[in-house]
Amino acid sequence: MSETIQHGVLYIVSTPIGNLEDITRRGVTILSGVDLIAAEDTRTTRILLNHLGIEKPLISYFVQNEVRRIPELIQRLQQGSAVALVTDAGTPGISDPAYALIRAALQNEIRVIPVPGASALLAALVASGLPTDRFVFEGFLPHKKGRKTRIGQLKHETRTIVLYESPHRIERTLRELTAELGARTAVLARELTKKFEEVRRGTLVQLLDSVQTNPPKGEIVLVVEGCDDRDRATGRTSDDNKDDDHG
Repeated sequence: MSETIQHGVLYIVSTPIGNLEDITRRGVTILSGVDLIAAEDTRTTRILLNHLGIEKPLISYFVQNEVRRIPELIQRLQQGSAVALVTDAGTPGISDPAYALIRAALQNEIRVIPVPGASALLAALVASGLPTDRFVFEGFLPHKKGRKTRIGQLKHETRTIVLYESPHRIERTLRELTAELGARTAVLARELTKKFEEVRRGTLVQLLDSVQTNPPKGEIVLVVEGCDDRDRATGRTSDDNKDDDHG
């Protein structure tokens, strides 16, 4: 049974991370029924809507215009419009500006309804082969201020670590993680669900060598094993444990 679109509601709609067939049936229903779609990149969203045969008004909502766009969208919601919020790919609110609009909607007592779907971090995590019962999502590491501190904190993280990274910074990130975390098992997943999907597996050292030899393209999810209890208690790295195993 088709879902009835509610007036004055902000729908957080997950969209495909690559393969357009990954949109959910509920997602299609919501996008077809709302009055307005707020998109991080209207061009990207238009491709999806054309694929689905949906014609709806689009309005841009991204980091550079969120301050002026939020009051406009809140006003539309207060006037009774049903608004769908989408990101370029995946679930809105994960390392993108959706958070600010969602907070503003809640502060104005506007109902927010999530419409779950594709997520790059979860796709990479479950395909990694690393423990999934406990994990921490770090998003993008800081480019400058606080970067060294953040990486230092990850050294003692026992949960599986999930990071986002761009192709032109992945070599630096792997080098710095290797220096701090040692030769931990890790997985580099890129272009998930797309034609050139690739998952590279190995240690951080091996992945560093891999990207130096064959630089990856496209957005990247990096999954790294957490330290074990012995590492946390002694402050040793995975390299130290491997030495013990062979000695």
